Amino acid sequence: MSLSNPFSRRLYLRIWLAVVGGMAVLTLTVGWAWRIAEEQKAQNAQPFVPPSREMVLRDPDGNLVLRGLSTRQPGEPGEGMEFQIQSDTGKVFTMQMAPRPPRPDSERGERGGRNQSDTAFWTRPPFGFLWLLGIVSLAVAVGVYPIIRRLTLRLEALQRSVQKFGEGDLSVRVPEQGQDEVADLARQFNAAAARVETLVSSHKSLLANASHELRSPLTRIRMGLELMGGQQPSPAFREEILRNIAELDQLVDEILLASRLDAREADVGTVELVDLIGLAAEECARVDADLDVSASPDSLEVRGVAKLLRRAIRNLLENARRYSTGEITVVVHRRHGRAEVHVCDHGPGVPITHRERIFEPFYRLPGASERAGGVGLGLALVRSIAGRHNGTVHCQDRADGGSGACFVLALPLAPASATAHPAH
Repeated sequence: MSLSNPFSRRLYLRIWLAVVGGMAVLTLTVGWAWRIAEEQKAQNAQPFVPPSREMVLRDPDGNLVLRGLSTRQPGEPGEGMEFQIQSDTGKVFTMQMAPRPPRPDSERGERGGRNQSDTAFWTRPPFGFLWLLGIVSLAVAVGVYPIIRRLTLRLEALQRSVQKFGEGDLSVRVPEQGQDEVADLARQFNAAAARVETLVSSHKSLLANASHELRSPLTRIRMGLELMGGQQPSPAFREEILRNIAELDQLVDEILLASRLDAREADVGTVELVDLIGLAAEECARVDADLDVSASPDSLEVRGVAKLLRRAIRNLLENARRYSTGEITVVVHRRHGRAEVHVCDHGPGVPITHRERIFEPFYRLPGASERAGGVGLGLALVRSIAGRHNGTVHCQDRADGGSGACFVLALPLAPASATAHPAH
């Protein structure tokens, strides 16, 4: 995954941002609480100066003696109070009051409690600030936990799936949720698991069917040797034994080739430019098939392993010769930037419901017997070879509407060949 992806798709950034965000909230809250505490502390440190109030002094007869504004002068705690009164005439009078007698301890504690209750509990010394810090820390921890837990749950699911896969459960898969590294890892694991499961199933099927197919010619050879009874074999017996030995040799060769094609890392030959028309002409001459290149240029070159492409065309021709009751036609032409090889016969054809299954290893059409030749690996090898060359193969009806089947092998043209002529 490239570094240009959004932050939300980077797992380590999501965890980092969650932690940094939590720390930022904690820091801002602590700073706010500290500021409130400092402001309240500063306010409590300033002496309280009451505002000026109007004072009126009268004699026993009710006559006005003095009218003015009284102002309390600040003094030390425990001393008496002093007021200055400024009359209407501008004169300033001073009035002093003796200190108040001390109150009992119970009354003093009640007054102190009332003063403390006026302040917020989270800033009340000495533990109010610590309580606030603990509450904010708990809130940050609770808020960050779901984010981290959601990520770790997906990692735990991946861990359990890998463990089950390692224990032999090849069908296990991981839920693909999100767009981050965990989701990408889950997709890669599922793709790898599917590939491994397919390979293991293919090899199991290959071994199971190979054991059956190898047993048939060996049984016929053993029976023939027992019937000979140590005598000189007749020409018919000799021909039958040689045919079964050739069948065994072909079967072993096809099984080994199928195994190498399934293993992508196996070396199956040198990739080079291959003239598909020349290759088809040589194989058509071997089985006496008609080759039609009227719609093709002088050559159609593809990049691939020559022996594998020859094997693919040969298997298609052998399959056509096995079932065809008439001539076999091979058409090589260019179509949409790809080289196509059409191998058409005049046989019974392939039902639509079986046109995909015939490319499975060891699959035979219903009613086909072992004596008819072939073990069901020929077409499977063609598909594997086509896949190795980024090509395809499929079965379709004949273009002229006649009876029979037509197999189409499509391969990508080499770059020089693909640009030398326009696509039809």
